[in-house]
Amino acid sequence: MQQAPVVQFTYSKVYKLLSKQEFINSAKAGKVLARKCTKCGHLHLVTTYFCQNCGNKSFENVVFEGKGSVVTYTIITVPPDGYEKYVPYAWVIMTLDSSELRISGFMAGIGSPADLPLGTKVKIAGYDERGMIFEKQ
Repeated sequence: MQQAPVVQFTYSKVYKLLSKQEFINSAKAGKVLARKCTKCGHLHLVTTYFCQNCGNKSFENVVFEGKGSVVTYTIITVPPDGYEKYVPYAWVIMTLDSSELRISGFMAGIGSPADLPLGTKVKIAGYDERGMIFEKQ
């Protein structure tokens, strides 16, 4: 029985860790670091190795301003362990003003839908143990 050839990939965990740290540093500066496929131009967040649109393995970094509009969210009043001190808060999805990327993040002090109407303008205010931190513009 003939075995299929083994394909070795040269992607290293060091690269992935550096990309994650670059992503975090960008968020702390109020920006979003994305990866743009050099073949088809499809945008991805940093931690991808293959273009989900065309399968290409070559990317270039693109930095976007971390401002956008709320498209949906979930208000958390019964938090997971370790997040009790932040209640109430919302886990927010926003679409960036400068691209079609949607990103998620933490927004403090949201206790009811009246506090955060859909379409509200928000921006990235930082990054910490909770992930990306959003605030109203």
